[in-house]
Amino acid sequence: MNSTDAPLRDTLTGWRRQLHAMPETGFEEAKTSAFVVRVLKALGLDVHTGIGGTGLVANLKVGQGRGVIGLRAEMDALNITELPTDRAYASATPGKMHACGHDGHMSMVLGAAQLLRERQDFDGTVRFIFQPAEEHGRGAKAMMDDGLFTRFPVDEIYGLHNMPGMRAGTIATRTGGIMASEDNFTVHVKGRGTHAARPHMGVDAIVIGAQIVLALQTIVSRTLDPGAQAVVSCTEFVTDGIRNAMPSNVVIKGDTRSYDPAVQRMLEDRMREISEGICRMHGAGCEFSYTHEFAPTVNWAECVPTAVAAATAVVGADQVDANVAPMMISEDFGAFLKVVPGAFVFLGNGAEGEAGSTPLHNGSYDFNDAVLATGARYFAEIVRLRLPR
Repeated sequence: MNSTDAPLRDTLTGWRRQLHAMPETGFEEAKTSAFVVRVLKALGLDVHTGIGGTGLVANLKVGQGRGVIGLRAEMDALNITELPTDRAYASATPGKMHACGHDGHMSMVLGAAQLLRERQDFDGTVRFIFQPAEEHGRGAKAMMDDGLFTRFPVDEIYGLHNMPGMRAGTIATRTGGIMASEDNFTVHVKGRGTHAARPHMGVDAIVIGAQIVLALQTIVSRTLDPGAQAVVSCTEFVTDGIRNAMPSNVVIKGDTRSYDPAVQRMLEDRMREISEGICRMHGAGCEFSYTHEFAPTVNWAECVPTAVAAATAVVGADQVDANVAPMMISEDFGAFLKVVPGAFVFLGNGAEGEAGSTPLHNGSYDFNDAVLATGARYFAEIVRLRLPR
């Protein structure tokens, strides 16, 4: 850490821990939004609220330059109970916590606003975009439907996500797809319940559902081109049976991840064919639904060099991976990149066995405050490079 980062890190740590203690989930981020507004107004920025619900945009203009850069952070938390209750800044809201680090992401963008306001070492306009409801892929669309880019146009947009498992303070990105799409599916098997001692009198929805779960796993291994990427995950299996009665209904839920729209279509078609076919074979009914939740996050080739250059300037070339392997996780930032050029990076939160290595969406997770200044300086450097004086 640069010695000059200590005062900045202390400020950002204070903000981050206040945000951590008051988690709010998608489209409910009223207190969070109000906190962010107070900080931005104290910095003297032009702030606009109520965009896509609880979303907001703050503008900072320096000089006469016409270029406009967007820096984005997410605001929502998760419906997860925080496990280490000894943290002085632990969640004060039962059943909710910042288990994905959005508290840190907000603090880093606020830190970039502070740095840019103090230095004014650029020529143009920066828009600090604070987005609600990232976790379920609704907030980006809500902001755009509310005129985000018509009211507050940007030439390019940049974002980041902390990444447990990566060494703290390292930065990674790539040209093209960096995070996958997410689609959700539900299979409702409609059998006929009966006494567990008389299975021949019914249509066993559990056996049918189990066959569907196993068969769905053959799509990636036997239908998908081995050179393509996809994941099919069944994550819920719910019945209306009891110990001595076979159920009438089984509901299977889950998600798929991929990068190619053609692969998405193939997954949906094959899953429907398999589910309906197995049910029909056993004399059961079937209802199948498939919804598109997250677009893939695809970095623009012309913007990645800027992200790499900014990262290199902040952490050094040996701490930057410019061709990281794509991940099958999803991010609502992908919706922005469908309409505006930009790039997304990963910021290391801590290697395995070190502070910050607890996985995302885990009740014991915590953002690593040691990387807050790194993220703020990275965002500020993006602006300095793209809007030079």
